[in-house]
Amino acid sequence: MNYSVPQPAFYIFKCQQSAPLGMPKPSCVSQASAESQQLFMYMAQSLMQKGIISTVQPIQTGCMNRCQLGPVMLVEPGHTMYVDLNKEKIDRIIEEHIIGGNVVEKYVIPAEMWGEPIEPKTLVQH
Repeated sequence: MNYSVPQPAFYIFKCQQSAPLGMPKPSCVSQASAESQQLFMYMAQSLMQKGIISTVQPIQTGCMNRCQLGPVMLVEPGHTMYVDLNKEKIDRIIEEHIIGGNVVEKYVIPAEMWGEPIEPKTLVQH
């Protein structure tokens, strides 16, 4: 079978969680930060302008539980979480990681805030 739409090489999950004004919890999209409100659209437009949107799928998500480090996004494959995002960082992530194949370590979540994934089978009681 030949599919006209290829499987994406990357999925970028961008947290779009927004806490109401006055809430103490930080959020990835802040009413007080115009830039944080524009980041998802900026990323999608950048992927379109570079002609790679067909193989890099941007996806809006809810909270990924790393609010204090927001704005955050997760790149798959690789479980790479980028934190404290702005437009310049997104530009560099697209150029170096998505196109160039090299994780931008400088913007990756600190290991102590992320850790290794826990396999579900280790939590299942038999």
